[in-house]
Amino acid sequence: MAYTWTNLSYTFGLTQAHLMNDRWLSVEEVAKYLGVTKDTIYTWVTSNNMPGHKVGRFWKFKQEDVDAWVRSGGAADPGNRINNSKDKT
Repeated sequence: MAYTWTNLSYTFGLTQAHLMNDRWLSVEEVAKYLGVTKDTIYTWVTSNNMPGHKVGRFWKFKQEDVDAWVRSGGAADPGNRINNSKDKT
């Protein structure tokens, strides 16, 4: 069965806003969403385990994965992370 907007909204109770929020985001969109540069996103995805998926030569992200990563401290400066701080006494 080919799904149309009417079939999806009726069958699954999905709204157009819900479907738009569930789409894959680009590096540029994630950078704008988080208020950082694209270079920062590339650094985070390669060095800080930011959740992303490479599709061809492009990185793509799910907003809920990025939100969870930020909440867990993934975007924090390594020197400011609670679990990484060393007692220097």
